[in-house]
Amino acid sequence: MGAGEIAGLIAAIAFAVLAGFLIYPLIRLGKLFDQLADTVKETGDHALPALDEGVTTVQQVNKSLADVNEISSAASSTANNIGALTNLYGSFLGKPIIKLASIFYALRTTARSFMNKGQQPAPAAKAATGTKGE
Repeated sequence: MGAGEIAGLIAAIAFAVLAGFLIYPLIRLGKLFDQLADTVKETGDHALPALDEGVTTVQQVNKSLADVNEISSAASSTANNIGALTNLYGSFLGKPIIKLASIFYALRTTARSFMNKGQQPAPAAKAATGTKGE
């Protein structure tokens, strides 16, 4: 055996030892990739039902908001109708009642003035006319 063959044999042994040392980290790296693949698969398996539940929840919230919008629009419409009805009653009943009250006031004042024609004016009439009592 010559020097070249011994050098080749040493190089082959060194390469085998180096390959042996590199096999262990490569095996561990392969296991890491397997664990990552399992983790991604489990995450996907758990994420899809969670997303489906989230979509269902959002749909239910949207339905509830639509119901709330209908209720609030109905309440707004009711408030507007009550306001219009109040104005209607005010114009139909308010003005005639004010006119009746003014007519009765005028009749009462006229009747008092006829009854008190021969008597002294009432104290309120004295104050209104500016005359002083004796």
